[in-house]
Amino acid sequence: MVIIGLGTVWILDGLEVTIVGNLSAQLAKEGSGLAITQAQVAGTAAALYVAGACMGALFFGWLTDRFGRKKMFIITMVVYLVATAATAFSFSAWWFFLFRFLTGFGIGGEYAAINSAIDELIPSRHRGRIDIIINGSYWLGAAGGALLTVPLLNHLPLNIGWRVAFGMGVVLGLVILLVRRHVPESPRWLFIHGRDEEAEGLVDGVEKRIEREKGVELDEPSQSMTIHQRKSIGFGRIAHTMVARYPKRTVLGLSLFIGQAFLYNAITFGYAQILSTFFGIQTETGYYFAVIAVGNFLGPLLLGRFFDTIGRIPMISGTYILSGVLLFGTAWLFDQEVLTATTLTACWCVVLFFASAGASAAYLTVSEIFPMETRAMAIAFFYSIGTFVGGVSGPLIFANLVESGRPGDTALAFCIGASLMVAAGLVELFLGVKAEGRGLEDIAEPLSTAPS
Repeated sequence: MVIIGLGTVWILDGLEVTIVGNLSAQLAKEGSGLAITQAQVAGTAAALYVAGACMGALFFGWLTDRFGRKKMFIITMVVYLVATAATAFSFSAWWFFLFRFLTGFGIGGEYAAINSAIDELIPSRHRGRIDIIINGSYWLGAAGGALLTVPLLNHLPLNIGWRVAFGMGVVLGLVILLVRRHVPESPRWLFIHGRDEEAEGLVDGVEKRIEREKGVELDEPSQSMTIHQRKSIGFGRIAHTMVARYPKRTVLGLSLFIGQAFLYNAITFGYAQILSTFFGIQTETGYYFAVIAVGNFLGPLLLGRFFDTIGRIPMISGTYILSGVLLFGTAWLFDQEVLTATTLTACWCVVLFFASAGASAAYLTVSEIFPMETRAMAIAFFYSIGTFVGGVSGPLIFANLVESGRPGDTALAFCIGASLMVAAGLVELFLGVKAEGRGLEDIAEPLSTAPS
């Protein structure tokens, strides 16, 4: 229930980003119903979507720590649904830009509420692989979005196909919302905010169900702590905790997010533009992107368990650095003009197999290494700052460099992304936290902890 109700938001994000990227060439054609260029779709609209996600993460992240996980993951889904439906009815560029921003606003809020809830409901020994696989499910949505655009672009009128594509996101979102109503609030959040009877009732219910189904009696917890309950924690205390109490962890979080945000937002929004500019592929870009998406999902799926067994530091640093090195090689081959659309897709598939596992671990890292009261806000802070720096600049830089039509310019864009990934991997190597198999309160003591 937790995985389906909460984890599926990543599928929605992948669907959204990929649909826009693969529709960019069609939206720019005369008769689409929008007076817009491909560079505006892949650049301006993409940047606005990411900017909205950054602001939404901060706004809803603060509300999530204050009013609870469950309220926010219902509200943010409603914001997404309304904005996506409105996008499907776009009649001009400004309307399209506005509701791409608001769609991102809802998705950004999802990240803060969802990741904090997932990590607080998943057992420590499985937290790494589950979180990474859930984050990697973004690429299931990306593959679905890529394949969805092919028949819509080829078999429906030019001004209808792209509207139906956005409508599919609304349908999936409604299904997720129905499941999500049954996902419980985080017992940790309930207890710290003075709702201890609710928290105890929730946990007791789960324990009794397991004892009944398994026919065993569960052991009592081996450790305990005393909590000073409070309704809310001020933003100043949260900021002080992140900057003064955990400065190295703050640098680590920013590095991981900036590296992956630049690479991923640039390639997901701009790959269709690369295919159409250099290889003349217009309406079938979805097939190529679907292959990349499958490679991206296989990375977290196959490598996820090693983040719990081998450990966070070697796996995160290794996946970041290796993907960066492989991307440097791809840039050189592209500059030499020896790649076709198929071989370029194969290269990206290998690069992103490793990069996807590392990028998923970035969300896992920042949700683990800060105190419970700041968890949603920490996710929001690192996502918004990292994504604003890397995610807004990435699509803009890629779109402008690719638009020139010179292979060397696109290769330069590849190298920028590779450099940021390698740098982030080195930061993880020196500042990473050994969080595998440890309880969240052991990694970072709650701010509400009181003397026993």
